[in-house]
Formats: sequence, C-alpha cells, structure tokens
Amino acid sequence: MSLLRTLAMSAAVLAIAAPAAAKPPPGLHDQALEILTKGISYRTVAGAGQTVAYAEYIKGVLVAAGYKPQEITIEPMDGTAFLIARYPGKDPKKKPIVISGHMDVVEAKAADWTRDPFTPVVENGWIYGRGAVDNKFDVSMVIATLANLRKQGWTPGRDVILALSGDEETMMATTAVLAERLKDAELVLNSDGGGGGFKDGKPLPYGVQGAEKTYADFHVTFTDPGGHSSRPTDTNPIYRLSRALNRLSDYQFPVMSNEITRAALGAEGKEVGGPVGAALQAFAGNPQDAAAIATLTKVPDYNPILRTTCVATMLEGGHAANALPQKAQATVNCRIFPGVSSESVRKTLVEVMAEPTVTVTRTDDGSIDSPASPLRADVMAAVTKAVHARYPGLAIVPWQESGASDSMHFRAKGVPSYGVSGLFMEQGQAFAHGLNEKAPVAAIDGSLDHWNSLIRDLAK
Repeated sequence: MSLLRTLAMSAAVLAIAAPAAAKPPPGLHDQALEILTKGISYRTVAGAGQTVAYAEYIKGVLVAAGYKPQEITIEPMDGTAFLIARYPGKDPKKKPIVISGHMDVVEAKAADWTRDPFTPVVENGWIYGRGAVDNKFDVSMVIATLANLRKQGWTPGRDVILALSGDEETMMATTAVLAERLKDAELVLNSDGGGGGFKDGKPLPYGVQGAEKTYADFHVTFTDPGGHSSRPTDTNPIYRLSRALNRLSDYQFPVMSNEITRAALGAEGKEVGGPVGAALQAFAGNPQDAAAIATLTKVPDYNPILRTTCVATMLEGGHAANALPQKAQATVNCRIFPGVSSESVRKTLVEVMAEPTVTVTRTDDGSIDSPASPLRADVMAAVTKAVHARYPGLAIVPWQESGASDSMHFRAKGVPSYGVSGLFMEQGQAFAHGLNEKAPVAAIDGSLDHWNSLIRDLAK
C-alpha cells in the first residue's frame, strides 16, 4: 500500500468556497458498510485463493445495480485475479477515466489479533478486520458509488472503468496487465493513495499523491574460493562487503525536485516554522539552495523527499565457523526519485562501493521505473471541490510518496495517476498492515460523497 501521508500544514492551496456536504441517498450508507464487511471476510492474501470469489461478489453487486454481465471481466492469474468493470459513457471517442484499487491484503495471523482478522466486526463505531483500511475501505466506497450512479440512471460523458488488481501487496503482476490493457486512459484515480486525516480531531491538509518513488532491491555480492580459517587471506568476502557498505553509508545521492515536492515542501514550511520551516520554504523557492539542503538533509522526515536513498537491509555470509567465507551478500533497498532509472542507480552503487570484484544485481521485486504525474488543473479542482464540501478551506497539497502503489505501472505507461482516497481518520489509528486494523464507520458518508463528486466532475 501507498502510506496515507497526513500533512501537518495549514496553508490553503486552491482554496475555494464550497457548500456543505450532501448526505448520501437513503440506504447507501448501509450498502457501503455491507460491501466493506463482506469484503473483509474474503481472505485475499497471497496464496489463499479467495480473490476470484471476492471479485465475483463485487461483480454481483454491480450487476444487481444495472451493469451488464459482459461489462465486467474477471481474469484469474497466478493464484489471484484482476477485475475490470466498464461503465459506458455518452462519447466513446473520449478517453476513459480509470478508478484503481486492489483486492488483496497482507497476511494476518488470527492468534495475534484481538478479533479474527477475516471475521469483520462492527463495534463502538469501528469496522475491524484485515483490509478495513488497506484497501477495501475505499474500494467498497467506489463500488457503492458506481452502483448507486448506475441505479440512478446517470450516464457519464466518457467511460468510467473500475480496475482492481489482485497482488498489489506483492509482485503487482496483475497491475502490470491492467496498465497495459488500459494504457489509453485519460487518467487514473487511485483509491489507494493520498488522503487526509485528523490530529486531535482537527482535519489535516489533504494530500493528492501525484508521484511515488520506485522501489528496488539489489543484491551486493562478493565471492571467493575460501579455505581453512587458519590461513586468512586478503580477499575475504565479508571484509570486502563491509568496506563496500561503509562507502555506501557515507554516500548521499544528488538532490532532486519536481513540481510536486516543491509545492508540498513549500506549503509545509509555512506551518512548521523555525529553521526547518525556513529551509523548506527556501528549498521550494530555490532547489539549489545549499543551506536549505544542508538543513533538510539532517531531518529524517525530509531527507528522503530530496533524493534517492539506498540502505542495506539484510546480510548473509559464510558457511562454517572454521572456514573462510566463500560468499558474502547484502540486500540493499533503494527508493528511487521519480524519473531516475533503476539501472542508473545500480551503476552508482557499483561506483560508490569501489570494489572491483563486486557484483550488484537487481532482484525480482515487482517494481518498475515510473515518472511523476503532472499537476493537472482539472484533477486538483475536482479534488478541492470534493474535499471542501466536507472541510471548507482545507489545504489541498500535492504529495510524493516514498512507498509504491498500483499508480507506478500506469505512470510507466504514460497514464497520469493520482492518489485521491476519500478516507479521513485520526492519525495512528488505522493499523494498516498491522494488528487490529480498523476504519471508522463515521467516515463512510463523507467518503461516498467524495467519490460521487470526483466521478461526476472528472467523467464529463
């Protein structure tokens, strides 16, 4: 999942007057809650084999609302599945918009949870269960909204396509297929990115996720014939690996920026204040400001936004306590700035480590290189309208994620993609990927309004 970045800044970006949020049609709240709780009951973790059944359930909801069965495709794929549902528009010549999300969830062990993670429980205003937030909450809100619009007889100006992947939490193979099939889309609204939140009950600015770093794992390997430990050599792979990693630890990748990071950091700087806030604003105005860069590089929250980062995360070496090692290997995890190729990062690792016998290879991590999306005026205006219907005047801020989502594959195909989750909830209470994941029942109505507004405005 792409982490829901809730931003602590108050500068109003694209602030416009907005009416009070309308209450969803009678019964839609209950239907959305039912779709979510039913969805949680499907154990759509890798290897469980329940993704097809969940997809069939979603299809049934849409068909009951007036979709034709032939408008919905479910394709099993390597133990999981993906779903494409097409809502026909008035003008087939217009490029469709895609609403993306994922049906799979990360594993959850029942013994560790207070409640069974795949038996949904609604209790004290919360919906408990694996996927209650990531990503079945927004997926359920989108399904309920699309079903309601079809039931009402509304016809979009262009096709609206629901595209749900089945392995976003692992290798994203289904996402790659979806992106290839839908590469002619106008844009993607990703339900698994962006969003807002609360801090002590006060709404925080809403982040529109327009970019994300590429994920890449590399194996850094040294080998040697080895031998008896009583006869040390100067080619010991463990020592060579140690020297290489020390050099990597001392290295900083070049500073980079784009319109998204500059806008986000500049807005945040106005709220943060002090030397860090001043540095944020200075960097937004001049990304070559050496003093600002020096200040922000020392702050763990901001350094990753400025550049590609690579860090050693796993070690493996040797085969016996009384033998010279024949192999030593580290896994280096990189989060690569949008637009930078992973191959260029691999070459940089080789250069920085400066060990002539090093081998650096990319692992099969399911990620690909991906650029940032442009800040489209129509998307920002539609998001602003939808969010301000609930929270008038709230800051709408572009954001770049350090994690990865399905948007990565669409952007790589040239389709701009924007994380626009409708979920607002208190910071630190979601527990996505963790124990006792939960979502607030009170968030349902606002999320339904959010998606209804976005779809109507952007599908014209």
